[in-house]
Amino acid sequence: MSVRLAIFDCDGTLLDSQANIVAAMDACFSENGLPPPAANDTRRVVGLSLPQAMATLLPDADASDHDRLADHYKICFRRMRAESRLAHEPLYPGLIEALDRLQAAGWLFAVATGKSDKGLEHALDYHGMRHRFVSLQTADRHPSKPHPSMIHQALSDTGADILNTVMIGDTIFDVAMGVNAGVRALGVSWGYHAPEELLGEGAEMVADDYSALADYILSQ
Repeated sequence: MSVRLAIFDCDGTLLDSQANIVAAMDACFSENGLPPPAANDTRRVVGLSLPQAMATLLPDADASDHDRLADHYKICFRRMRAESRLAHEPLYPGLIEALDRLQAAGWLFAVATGKSDKGLEHALDYHGMRHRFVSLQTADRHPSKPHPSMIHQALSDTGADILNTVMIGDTIFDVAMGVNAGVRALGVSWGYHAPEELLGEGAEMVADDYSALADYILSQ
C-alpha cells in the first residue's frame, strides 16, 4: 500500500506559540536599540526562517544585520526559557484526536517548520509527541519557506510520493511550500494568516478545527 504522509507546520498549526514569539521578538529588537515591531507584523512572518523574517521586518537593513538579529532572537528565546518567562504553548484543541484517527487509517506524520532543531524537539518533547513524527524538518537544515526543500526531504525520509502527501499549515508560506513541492496544501483557520489568504495562495481547503481537517483528509 502507498505511504500516506501528512506534513504539519508547527507554530500556529500544532502549537499556539504566538505570545512567546512576540515577546522574544520584542526583546530582540529592544536590546538592539530598535523599536519592536507591531505584534501583528511579527505574527505575519511566523513560518519564515529567522533571517528571512528579519529581512521582512527590516527591509532596509543589511543582510548582515538580519543574520545578527536572527542570532540574537535565538539568544533571547533561550534566555526567556531558562528564566521560565515563556508562556505555556498549548496544543490546538482536537489535535491529538485527529492524529489518532489519521494514524489508525495508516497515515504517517512529519513536521516542516521555521523553528530550529532544538526548538522543535523541545516543543514536541514537552507535549510527549516526538514519537508521532517520522520526519522532522527545520530551518536549521533547509532554505526558508516557501522553498520546497523540507517537503522533499520528508518525502525522501518516508518513501511517500506527492500524490499521497498533504502539507498542513496556517500561513501562506506553508501553502506556497506545498504548492511548490507539488503536494496538496491544506490550510487551518486558527493560525496567523486569514483563510482567504490561504485559499488565494492555492490551499485546497481551510479547516476551522482539527475534527474537520481529519474528516476532510479521510474522505479523500
